[in-house]
Amino acid sequence: MNKLKTLLVLVAFGMIAALGPSIAAAHPAALQLLSPETGAAIGVAGLIVNQANIRAVFQGFKVVFDQAFKGTTPTWDKVAMLQPSTGSEEVYPWLGSTTRFREWLGDRVIQNLKTYDWTVKNKSFENTVGVDRDRIEDDKYGVYSPLMAQMGQDAAEHPDQLVYALFAAGFTTLCYDGQYFFDTDHPVLDANGNAVSVSNHGGGAGTAWYLIDDTRVIKPLIFQKRKDYQFVAMDAPTDEAVFTRKEFRYGVDARVNAAYGLWQLAYASKQTLDATNYGAARAAMMSMPGDNGRPLGLRPQLLVVPPSLEKAAFDVVQAERLANGADNAYYKSARVLVSPWL
Repeated sequence: MNKLKTLLVLVAFGMIAALGPSIAAAHPAALQLLSPETGAAIGVAGLIVNQANIRAVFQGFKVVFDQAFKGTTPTWDKVAMLQPSTGSEEVYPWLGSTTRFREWLGDRVIQNLKTYDWTVKNKSFENTVGVDRDRIEDDKYGVYSPLMAQMGQDAAEHPDQLVYALFAAGFTTLCYDGQYFFDTDHPVLDANGNAVSVSNHGGGAGTAWYLIDDTRVIKPLIFQKRKDYQFVAMDAPTDEAVFTRKEFRYGVDARVNAAYGLWQLAYASKQTLDATNYGAARAAMMSMPGDNGRPLGLRPQLLVVPPSLEKAAFDVVQAERLANGADNAYYKSARVLVSPWL
């Protein structure tokens, strides 16, 4: 009997709701039992809506949410760096700064770095659903498990949506140096200290594709996190929505934002994605100078494309041979990242 009561408690807590019918079939007496631990009536009596049982339903939904969240693999961290935030906004004065080693002769030479007032404000995001109280009373809350799982997947993928949206907007949105993120005239100092223009935009009018140097600690984009995604509920029997509309509310909220980082680490092109244009973009990026004419030593090893360019991308960097049978000079020169959010 103790083992049977334990199983019933688990069912009440929503942890193994799918097993409820099979347990009841194997133990008909379960239909008449009242769990002393939770005060929950199982079976034909439905679920008594009290604080303990509502908490149990929430915990069951949260388990489903957490499993879906952890089971989803986003890709934003391939192109953006995570920056924890401790306030309403963060300032990134180091963007645009470059350092270099020199032979130590005499005293150290302190490098006077440029500073930019590049500020990223955190934004609040939410995703909320309602569950009818009658469904809870009728012990039918298990039908909402797929919805809670979808919310978990949505939360895990939300950073992808924010980060990849920056790519398309980068042709018309300013970054820290006052130019569009993808532009032909980013200001850089040459070896004589004169301002010259540097491009990370290959031109064209077709579907955009992108080369990324993802070998460094710093990434071209920033994902800023003030408050992580949290599953919450408004489900007290005395809550206004429950009293007025018989509705329990479950949701997710977070405080985050995505922003542009170093434009030097990303190169965009709207030219046809083929070996010729890929090679030109790769050469332009690897020869890109930093301040004082110093080579940046960039290594574009990630080719980011939308689904419509997936085949072209694999043909350029994953095929060992070209269509004419010749060796592919760019074979495995970059990995391909296809994002449905582009």
